[in-house]
Amino acid sequence: MEYHVPVMLNECLEGLQIRPDGIYVDVTFGGGGHSRAILQQLGAKGHLYSFDQDPDAEKNIFSAESGVRSEELLLDNFTFVRSNFRYLKNWMRYHNVKHIDGLLADLGVSSHHLDDAERGFAFRFDAPLDMRMNTRAGRTAADILQEADEQELTRIFTLYGELRQAKRMAQAIVKRRQQKAIATTGDLMEVVKPMISPKAEKKELAQVFQALRIEVNHEMQALEEMLKSTIELLTPPDKNGENAGRLVVMTYHSLEDRIVKNFIKSGKADGQVEKDFYGRVIAPLKAVNNKVIEASEEEVERNPRSRSAKLRIAEKLCETKTS
Repeated sequence: MEYHVPVMLNECLEGLQIRPDGIYVDVTFGGGGHSRAILQQLGAKGHLYSFDQDPDAEKNIFSAESGVRSEELLLDNFTFVRSNFRYLKNWMRYHNVKHIDGLLADLGVSSHHLDDAERGFAFRFDAPLDMRMNTRAGRTAADILQEADEQELTRIFTLYGELRQAKRMAQAIVKRRQQKAIATTGDLMEVVKPMISPKAEKKELAQVFQALRIEVNHEMQALEEMLKSTIELLTPPDKNGENAGRLVVMTYHSLEDRIVKNFIKSGKADGQVEKDFYGRVIAPLKAVNNKVIEASEEEVERNPRSRSAKLRIAEKLCETKTS
């Protein structure tokens, strides 16, 4: 089974407007599908930096054509960064990169994570409640369910899962763990199912697991930090107002899509717009597509994960310092 099928590949490449000598970043390497497509359009002077914190993703640093390692095939124009993308700015500084010509982010959980029974991302498998993207460090979902108090659990399920029964679920978890640890996906479902309508079981279980995954991996905070860094790093337009750096982001749920939309609109996660003395909006980015791009019917049929994907594209308006 393929590690991960890239979503809206052609649309992403068109959004980046790749130049052969440009510097690009793929902050969600995963199965390497988007990265390989970008590399195919780069020349010897171009460079791609690909980020991923998941050890499993490192196994995908290969050429699909020849089977040799990408570092050997691509020589000096590819760098794999073993890190969370929230540290984008630090790593670009480490590699002496002042500006980038484009950044691609395919957010959310990959096909691989959902299909790997041992990682605990999916409720269709009875597995340990891990959910860490980086299995080398951090608290697991089981740790959070064991340690967080009722108020904190309610916040997680309300904010990240948008669940109406968040408080009742939190109370049930606290009561259950006093008798027995909630260590597996099966344990968790046994606790929360009484609060879920049978008609909405699949949807609401997915929301429960989404909420925990977001909390385990600090996804919203990481996204905000990455977007702030991107705004600063993107290449400003030249004197002719052309060749500005591009931001291309794919989202899969309303929480992350709202943050991306707000950053494009105002440069801030809350979307609060600043204006100058003349009432003109001060914004570091400009939306390229005013209407969100969605996958075609053909792609959804071929790759069901693309059904909920929303693609937003923006370009840099001017030099910006956010630190």
